[in-house]
Amino acid sequence: MDGSDTPAGKCPVMHGGLTETGTSNMDWWPNALNLDILHQHDRKTSPMGEDFDYRKEVRELDFDAVKADLEALMTESQDWWPADWGHYGGLMIRMAWHAAGSYRTADGRGGGGTGNQRFAPLNSWPDNTNLDKARRLLWPVKKKYGNRLSWADLFILAGNVAYESMGLKTYGFAYGREDIWHPEKDIYWGAEKEWLAPSDSRYGDLENPATMENPLAAVQMGLIYVNPEGVNGQPDPLKTAEQVRETFARMAMNDEETVALTAGGHTVGKCHGNGDATELGPDPEAADVHEQGMGWNNHVSRGVGRDTVTSGIEGAWTTYPTQWDNGYFYLLLNYDWELKKSPAGAWQWEPVDIKEEDKPVDVEDGVTRLNPIMTDADMAMKMDPAYRKISEKFYNDPDYFSETFARAWFKLTHRDMGPKERYIGPEAPDEDLIWQDPVPAGTTDYNIGGLKAAIAESGLSVADMVATAWDSARTYRQSDMRGGANGARIRLAPQKDWEGNEPERLARVLKVLEPLAEKFGASVADTIVLAGNVGIEQAATAAGFDVEVPFAPGRGDATDEMTDAASFEPLEPVADGFRNWQKKDYVVQPEEMLLDRAQLLGLTGPEMTVLVGGMRALGANHGGAPHGVFTDRAGALTPDFFVNLTDMAYKWEPVGENLYEIRDRKTDATKWTATRVDLVFGSNSILRAYSEVYAQDDNAEKFVNDFIAAWTKVMNADRFDLEA
Repeated sequence: MDGSDTPAGKCPVMHGGLTETGTSNMDWWPNALNLDILHQHDRKTSPMGEDFDYRKEVRELDFDAVKADLEALMTESQDWWPADWGHYGGLMIRMAWHAAGSYRTADGRGGGGTGNQRFAPLNSWPDNTNLDKARRLLWPVKKKYGNRLSWADLFILAGNVAYESMGLKTYGFAYGREDIWHPEKDIYWGAEKEWLAPSDSRYGDLENPATMENPLAAVQMGLIYVNPEGVNGQPDPLKTAEQVRETFARMAMNDEETVALTAGGHTVGKCHGNGDATELGPDPEAADVHEQGMGWNNHVSRGVGRDTVTSGIEGAWTTYPTQWDNGYFYLLLNYDWELKKSPAGAWQWEPVDIKEEDKPVDVEDGVTRLNPIMTDADMAMKMDPAYRKISEKFYNDPDYFSETFARAWFKLTHRDMGPKERYIGPEAPDEDLIWQDPVPAGTTDYNIGGLKAAIAESGLSVADMVATAWDSARTYRQSDMRGGANGARIRLAPQKDWEGNEPERLARVLKVLEPLAEKFGASVADTIVLAGNVGIEQAATAAGFDVEVPFAPGRGDATDEMTDAASFEPLEPVADGFRNWQKKDYVVQPEEMLLDRAQLLGLTGPEMTVLVGGMRALGANHGGAPHGVFTDRAGALTPDFFVNLTDMAYKWEPVGENLYEIRDRKTDATKWTATRVDLVFGSNSILRAYSEVYAQDDNAEKFVNDFIAAWTKVMNADRFDLEA
């Protein structure tokens, strides 16, 4: 039987079924809650096996040999993709920069910590054109060192070595980034359906960059930062300066770091636009199989060397683009610049009456001198008054510029790695940096049993203890490994004043716990978590189960001096479905915000489910709200939330914005109230399947054990010192 024998002569294979181009559930029901965000990096996507531990493997790497091989690679050009001026430094730096530069502070997502540049959409972004070539050039190094060197580490290390090979003294480098094996579909890059669509839709007011939609940082779909030609491609350095400032701030950079990074990134390498961009083939994700994972290939003309097209802008920024020097500021500040069009038709700035000796030479013949260029963002470093002042300072003090850039580059490439204790390798710097959220070492040498007993006799309620521990730990983000209970920053500004932390209740609970911590010689951080455990144990006892919640001592207490308060503002929760609270009504539904929080905490669907049900049973809602507390035994760790949610003796009626009544079907009497976050566990088919497990008559003990396991996971999420 062949295709002609099938109905209507159609192919018998399910078209698109294995490539997600077919009609999926989300195509049919686009408003359904999509739980994929919780499960996309399932271990089944990794080829490495359950026992593989990259952080253990990388410690066996020959660090010196890797760097030596990378340095040799920088000047060993290959004919299929020749290096500009015989040095791949500029290309490798751009690759590393664009890997790390996707980081944003609002949700901690993006960045170079996962090797995500290998996958869509990043591997095919217009701003990443031809970076597939850089990754191919690195393949021999990755192949040689194999499992002991992740792609994520290699991308950033290649940028570091490139700078060092051109004369920069870098601040350091740390290994430890573990590769992912699947695209990060959980990252929201914007709602646009078109690459490089005008940025107007990202702003409430395009004239006010601060109105850019959160959590975004880049100004257009497919860009890492800003449009190099100007706002929406219209040159205006002062307007571009405003977008640069907002974008870099959303990446945790101040003005000085922004100028240093802009100048340092453009001190080496060049832009490519010496040709017709329409001759480029499709991007890697759209290219045919014979392109073998590479894209933007030019099959019409040479498309390499001096004829390369990437951004469309053409030229180098400095006279000597393969050496680290102060040439960027020399050219920028000492010449007047005028707008011109590149051969590819892009706007760029070129100098007026430049000396012949100040021009860079052609990338291939090394003789022909060509005009340097500046982008609109470069001109912002000259035209914006604040940026101009910093630029002049760097120009007059090259050593200060080099040091500032080296530190900013280290921050850019390590910001999403978490605390310093996670750094691996001989070049990891010893200095404590404020952006690393340092926490002093805690102690384990105290009477845990005695402290637990004192907490139990303190008069604090189960809800008080559980809610305080949860609020302390829930700030953790697996995206950039910030937040969490370690450090007890919940007692410091700004966290102590966050609405979601119930400041008055928090102050009352801390007034009880802090003296106990001092009496027993424990950290406040440990005491807060231990109190939550005590509350759970009491609640389990009330439900008929004698359990002990696992506890790992050793957390430390941070101080105000160790805390960059402003940098913690993006960690403030605006909603927490686990405690049935949100600050106000949002366009995004409450249940979607719950998923986002759960994913940042590293929870699976079942873990999220059991935690919500348990928190309701414990009466741990924000402000003691009754919504979702489907039990007459509040404070006991029972599965009543699931039992009553799935009981058809009740019906569910909307009575207000995000408010529902649970009514007895026979009497129509209101039994309980609920929010969307509560009812989604009965309405969503997947979540209902989880809920039914815990509603079964034989699973009360399983519910308690699963809740404790998920709770402990959250409490220890930031305990990197517990890693094997």
